[in-house]
Formats: sequence, structure tokens, C-alpha cells
Amino acid sequence: MAMTHAARPLPALFADVLMCLALCLGMLGTAHAAIPKELILQLATGDSDEKIAAMGQIAATADPAALPLLQAMDDGRLQVLEEKQQVLLYNEAGEVTDAVTGAKLDPVPEGAEDITVNNRLRSALEGAMAALQLTAADTAVRLDAARKIKSSATPEMLPLIERAMKAEKDPQVGALLRTTQASLQLASDNVSTRIAAVKSLASSGDSEIKQLLLGLLEKNGETFKEPEAAVRIEAQKAISDIDGRLKMGEYAGMAFTGISLGSILLLAALGLAITYGLMGVINMAHGELIMIGAYATYLTQNLVRAWAPGLFELYPLLAVPVSFTAAALVGVAMERIVIRHLYGRPLETLLATWGISLMLIQLVRSLFGAQNVPLENPQWLSGGFQVMSNLILPYNRIAIIVFAGLVVAGMALILTKTRLGLFVRAVTQNRNMASCVGVATPRVDTVAFGLGSGIAGLAGCALSQVGNVGPDLGQSYIIDSFMVVVLGGVGQLAGTVYAALGLGVINKLFEAQAGAVLAKIAVLVIIIVFIQKRPQGLFAVRGRFVEQ
Repeated sequence: MAMTHAARPLPALFADVLMCLALCLGMLGTAHAAIPKELILQLATGDSDEKIAAMGQIAATADPAALPLLQAMDDGRLQVLEEKQQVLLYNEAGEVTDAVTGAKLDPVPEGAEDITVNNRLRSALEGAMAALQLTAADTAVRLDAARKIKSSATPEMLPLIERAMKAEKDPQVGALLRTTQASLQLASDNVSTRIAAVKSLASSGDSEIKQLLLGLLEKNGETFKEPEAAVRIEAQKAISDIDGRLKMGEYAGMAFTGISLGSILLLAALGLAITYGLMGVINMAHGELIMIGAYATYLTQNLVRAWAPGLFELYPLLAVPVSFTAAALVGVAMERIVIRHLYGRPLETLLATWGISLMLIQLVRSLFGAQNVPLENPQWLSGGFQVMSNLILPYNRIAIIVFAGLVVAGMALILTKTRLGLFVRAVTQNRNMASCVGVATPRVDTVAFGLGSGIAGLAGCALSQVGNVGPDLGQSYIIDSFMVVVLGGVGQLAGTVYAALGLGVINKLFEAQAGAVLAKIAVLVIIIVFIQKRPQGLFAVRGRFVEQ
């Protein structure tokens, strides 16, 4: 019998079968990933609840066209022709395509209406678009997306979140996704799933999660919102755990704020400890030296912005020597012209320096005006480092703490390892004896006063990054600076450090309990009682004193 067609060899037939199977699988995959027409129409024509549900389902498809579609709706580039069941998508170039088929529409159909997007829908859109960015290559993009969907995810996004969790390698992003997954699973019909979700949320330290769990314990009439007692018991345990973490974050925040305030007081009081401890001069113009350092920083910022804008990020570092020099020169001029003639008469130095402070304030008002001047933090001093959900450490505060530590270390080196430091310590302990052995006490006075004034300028440079800069800046710190010096021990560097940090932390702890005014009063009472018991402060000066 003659064959009507040639028989195909087995290997070729097997290859054809594989090819067909691959095409079928590819078509199935494409059909699974494509956005159904019903969802697009629901997104365009449904009510708010239907549109939000459609957003979640569209995001769950993970189709490449999902993000442009949702972005177009967010930007107001989506229109609908309800009678033709057609959704029009305008791209950024103004071209119009059919959102379902992707076909270009030319001419553009008439009668299309804009899709109204209210605040609720906009929030849901942001969550849906963020969910689609969970697979981005950039970790920062995924982290931002995970933060956005934490409060706006819908149950329809759960499969997409679970897929993202399996592929996620960054621990911070993974933790946020697990929290979001557990939050969505609280609505599950399965009791075991809800219990597992509550246990997962117990490891969180987020106040929003606490409110979510408190919702399970609410009552609708006589019945609880969460019907199962086992879930409510786990929710109560989780709330207790979260409360503990939130309380820990509050105490850590108060401690950090106290240390930050203590660092500012330390910078403000450090120069005063040198001048008051060395010469016994009650310098009421010390606050104005701080102000001069802040204004020197302001001028440095303006000069850098005008002449070298590419170095703007570095202007605080450039301002450090400028502020030190400006305040030191003013301090040297004060000592040479006025204070030198008033040694041994503390009351007269108080009155004279108070008059100088008024002159400096008026001079600054005449030059720069009575209003605060604007200073801009560079990028690396903006924002903060989030340690816990309720604890963010601002970068500028961290920088001030580090800066204060470096200034203290520098002062310790100067006082203990240099010839100037030796002379300063000698004059502080016994001025007459130091003069007898050849120390030029007048020169030491001038240099030390200039050094203390320069440190006040550094305090102003630091304060300019965390507060307002105005003519009255120094008035806020002069009293606290004197309290730090007296409490720590006159002329004692270590005492100044301990007193400043201690007062900063104690003040913030009292503020949390009693308010700012009562906290100031309480701190003042503590200092008075302490000085009554120990007049020489935390660290007494060692040396020989000869009766005059």
C-alpha cells in the first residue's frame, strides 16, 4: 500500500510536541498575568470600595502594564466611555490608547469623562503602586514601597506580598512585609491563621500595630469584634509586649534628648569654665560670644552659597574655624580693653560684661536686623536614623554630640599635653606662685580668655544647626552655663562634662513628668541643695592657697 504522507521520525515528532507544550504554557502564563477587562472597567466605573478592590487585584497580577495604568489614574490621565465600556489612557506625550487592548486610538473618541480620585482612592493608589515596586532591584525603592503599603494594603495584595517576602533578602524590608502580611491575615476566616498573625505582630514596636490589635478587643454591642477568645487572649499579650517596647523607646528617646541637651550645655559652658575658673571673671557677655559664633556660621553659609555653591554641603565644617576665630578675637579685645583692668573685682566684671553684652546685641541688631536669620542644614545633617518605631535620632543632634566630644577631647589635650595648658593649670591653682616662678600671667589670661571665647563661638556654630539664630540667642544659655560651671566645680573640665550631661538628662526626665517650667524649678532646687552640701562642686580644685 502506498503511503499518502511521509512518516515523521520520532525525534522530530517529540520536538514538535515539546514546542506546542511550551507555546501553551507561555499562553497560559500570559493569560494569568494579563489584567482582565472586567478589573479595568471596575477601576474606572465602580464605586470607591469596588475601585479599591480592583486596585488590589490589578496589583496582584504583577503585570507590567499595571503600574503605568495605576500611575495614569493617579495623574488624572485616565478617562472612561461608559456607554462603550471603554477606558482611555493618555500617556505623557498626549497619545491615547485603549487601556484594555493597548491599541492606539486615532481619532480620540468623544464624550469621555474624567475619573474622579478622592483622598481615599489616592491613598489606595499609592499602596497599590508601592506593592508593584516590591520587586524593584534597588533596596531603597523596596524599603520605601514596604513602608507605604504597611497601612494601605488590601487583602487582594496578599499573594503579591507573600511572593515578595520569599524573594526578599534585606532584613528591614522583610520585617515590614511580615508585619503587613500579619495585619492582612487578621481578617482571615481561619482561627489558627489569625492567632499566628497576632503572635507575629507581638514582636512589633509600632503604635499603629497596637491600635490594630486593640480593635480586636472592641465590642459591637454585647459581642467582641474578634469572636474567638483564644485570639483575644493572644492580642492582649501582644499589646502588653508592644507597650513594653514603646515605653523602652520613650525612655531611650528622653535619654538621647537629654544627652543632646547636655552636649549643647557642655559646649556653651566649656569656655566659661576656663575664663571663670582661671580668672574669676563673671563674664555675662559669654552668651553673646555664642551668638557671634552662630552669626559667623550664617555669614559662612552665605559666602559659600554665593562663591562656591558646589561646597555648600561642607559649609558647617568650613564655619568651625571661622566661628572660633571670630569669637576668640572679640574675646581678646574684651580682655585687653576692659576686663584686664578689673581682675580681683568680680562684681565690677559682672556689670562691665553685662554692658558689653547689651552693646553686642545692639550691634548685631543694627547689622543683621532684629529677626532671626535663615540657616539651612546640609543634606547630611537633615533627617534622622530610625532605631525604633517611636524613636528617631536626628542627624544634626548626633553630629552635635560627636562635635562636643571632639571639642572636650581637644581641650583635654591642650590642658594636659601643651605648655599653654601647663601655664593655665598653674595660674588656676595659684596665680601668685605661678607669677613668682616666671609664668607671664597677663599673657596667659589673654590667651586663655581668647580660647574660652573661641569655644563659645564653636557652641554657636553647633547651635545654628538645631535652633533659630537671632540677637537673643545667647540669653537662653548664659544662666544654664553658669549653673553647669558651679555644679561641676570651678575650673574643672571633667566636672563640667559630668554636670552638663547630668543636667541635660535630669531636665528632660523632669520635663516628661512635670512640664518644662516645673522641670527648670526642680533642677534649680537640686543645684542649690547640692551646692549647700558641697560648695566646691563635683570636683574640688587641688592646690595651695595662701591667706592674704
